[in-house]
Amino acid sequence: MLNKMSGWDDTIVAIATAPGIGAIGVIRLSGKEAIGIINALFPSKDLSKQSSHTIHVGFLKENRTDIDEVVVSIYRNPKSYTGEDVVEISCHGSPFVQQQVLEACIRQGARLAKPGEFTQRAFLNGKLDLTQAEAVADLIFSNTAASQRTALHNIRGGFSQVLKQLRESLIQFSALIELELDFSQEDLEFADRTKFYELIAEADEVTRQLLDSFRLGNVIKNGVSVAIVGKPNAGKSTLLNTLLNENRAIVSDIAGTTRDTIEEVINIEGILFRLIDTAGIRDHSNDVIELIGIEKSREKIKGSDEVIYIFDVNTETHADVQAAAALLQEANPNYLLVGNKTDLSGPDTAAAKFAGEDILFISARDKFHIDLLRQRLVDKVIQGNIHAENTIITNARHYEALKEVGNSLRDIKTGLDNKIPGDLLALDIRRCLHYISEITGDISNENVLDYIFSKFCIGK
Repeated sequence: MLNKMSGWDDTIVAIATAPGIGAIGVIRLSGKEAIGIINALFPSKDLSKQSSHTIHVGFLKENRTDIDEVVVSIYRNPKSYTGEDVVEISCHGSPFVQQQVLEACIRQGARLAKPGEFTQRAFLNGKLDLTQAEAVADLIFSNTAASQRTALHNIRGGFSQVLKQLRESLIQFSALIELELDFSQEDLEFADRTKFYELIAEADEVTRQLLDSFRLGNVIKNGVSVAIVGKPNAGKSTLLNTLLNENRAIVSDIAGTTRDTIEEVINIEGILFRLIDTAGIRDHSNDVIELIGIEKSREKIKGSDEVIYIFDVNTETHADVQAAAALLQEANPNYLLVGNKTDLSGPDTAAAKFAGEDILFISARDKFHIDLLRQRLVDKVIQGNIHAENTIITNARHYEALKEVGNSLRDIKTGLDNKIPGDLLALDIRRCLHYISEITGDISNENVLDYIFSKFCIGK
């Protein structure tokens, strides 16, 4: 319906490959004139008579001037990505050549595509729903194995299927409620309230699980910020260098060497961790610059997703560590206590000294238990929840709509408890269906769609 309202009956074109020089560049067209436009530039063969899903080699020409020798791929509607006629031209990867091909297509009547317009047309033509379309963008921008798996799961319709099952159950019950309203004079009850209670409880649990997954989804999509904090000379910079396998931070025996925060990114088991090496925290310092660094360290503790508190097992006491843990619990409860420099006293001695505390003992210098630290970081973040079959919410728009779905489900249950009339119950059910449909794009407005697809690449 939206494509008719918006007049989406023209043919669009865009360069589909990344900017820069490469072996091959791809120019993509979609629309009812896509094949005709390229046919006018491709004298080697009459493309209008060729079957779908075929490729053709020849020279692209304009006014008898060769542009490039190309491979033309034809995909006829509706068996194409957009559901329209689609043509893809594989030319040589020179930016100049790609631009010539693009401009020739425009002179033949194509229009330059807007960002995400190919995927938007796929959505409008029913080739995929809005959650799948958004997952396409997530896959394009994925930079870890975890974000890739999550995006592929949603492209395959994993999230859509969960919503579809929830929607169909609510529609079925809503229809029975509406039928009761038609026979209100006879005081008949078609909808089994007991079964509906079970449905609402199940739907509420599914919604809660999806909402709970958003924290993990945010981690998968954006990574995890980890502040490495502790007193001067505890080994913060050494730990950062060891985790990165490079000398990124300056290491010395002089207290206060690190004056400012240093941030680096590391990929551990498909999760991006943004490691932040901070200035050593101590109560007394006369150095103004160091004091500024210490204040930034305190800010990082509060603002980070996780905190590694590292301390020297040889100089710190059990009481010192307990006091630090109490302060961390108040500032950021997502922390790890890491006892460093066990190469000097031995890990068993350190474990006995700090008995009863949940501490990971390491030697950053000798790389002792560093793999265990990496695994502990991953376990704290994902808690075993990343699997190919799991639906994980990574999109803030979905999260906000799901919160409204949850609120509506609770209102429905309250209505059932209070035995409210069917017409009022039907309103709550419709509201719940409304927010589910907002997620999938079954109901949406053009401005929202334009905003969503504007974040895509131009050629997608």
